[in-house]
Amino acid sequence: MLTDKEARQLSLKFRIEDGKTFNLRNYDPAEHRDFSKHDAKAWMRKRKKRLAAFQEAMAAGKTQSVLMILQGMDAAGKDGVIRHVMGGINPQGARVSGFKQPTPVERDHGYLWRVSRATPLLGEIGIFNRSYYEDVLVARVHKENLDRRGLAGNPDDPSFWDDRLRDIRHFETYLHRQNVHIVKIMLHISPEEQQRRLLRRLERPEKLWKFSASDFKERGYWNAYQDAYAAAIAGSATAQAPWYVVPSDKKWFSRLVVLEALIDVFERHPPRMPEAAPEIIKNLDALKKALKESEIPKKGVARPEKLLPNVNAPRKHAASSSRKVLAHKVT
Repeated sequence: MLTDKEARQLSLKFRIEDGKTFNLRNYDPAEHRDFSKHDAKAWMRKRKKRLAAFQEAMAAGKTQSVLMILQGMDAAGKDGVIRHVMGGINPQGARVSGFKQPTPVERDHGYLWRVSRATPLLGEIGIFNRSYYEDVLVARVHKENLDRRGLAGNPDDPSFWDDRLRDIRHFETYLHRQNVHIVKIMLHISPEEQQRRLLRRLERPEKLWKFSASDFKERGYWNAYQDAYAAAIAGSATAQAPWYVVPSDKKWFSRLVVLEALIDVFERHPPRMPEAAPEIIKNLDALKKALKESEIPKKGVARPEKLLPNVNAPRKHAASSSRKVLAHKVT
């Protein structure tokens, strides 16, 4: 069974805060740290309660938010991560946004426009299933598909992509200043494991809908995508918006790491429940007593002042206790 220390330190091994020394080849997509699937699942059930408590406090306090960005090759497990990691939280406190081909209106704006509109509200966990990083990944691999209208710079020049990554860093710095805490996940899968998963889709009728001819086509650009991911992570990993290169050949292991990465950001920036109004705290005993003694009329509509005392009413004598002032009988 995992120890608390092992699991809590788990995500840190895959965290990148400075891209200067980053090398994607140093990360093994098949790694699972000798943890068992059984222990990982048991630990996740326990830790989901921790995540849910954090999310509840953040939703109540509304002073910060969390944005989790999920990137990965086809069949890397993005949908499964969302389902299994976020399954224990209140769905009212989370919002998932997916980014596919931009619409004509979106193409008429800068590439960050559509994602800026989808960033989480204060108190929310926002999840981007793919994101603005597609514009330095897919767009870099398939430069021929870029809409060049009004586009400054030459996509064939590496400086074009350096400029985009600098814009992304600035955008993420802006979000950080708005108290949006960013967790960026690359689900790192091997080509062999991707092949196995895509074949499984073709062999299972209920999974056929997930298969697209483009899945097979994009496998031919595997090395180009790895280079694009390496450049994107190296050019945008910061302490404020770190990347996690998560080994994903074992789905259960990737979900465990992502869960711990999310909990880690909450532990670094712990949300707090808002405090009750002073008059509520001051008159708590009287309110409890009045509520216990209150009765709902059998007919008609009860007047609120007949159910609970007015805790905002001025006090006749400053030295009187709140219990004495509010201990009138509720009829």
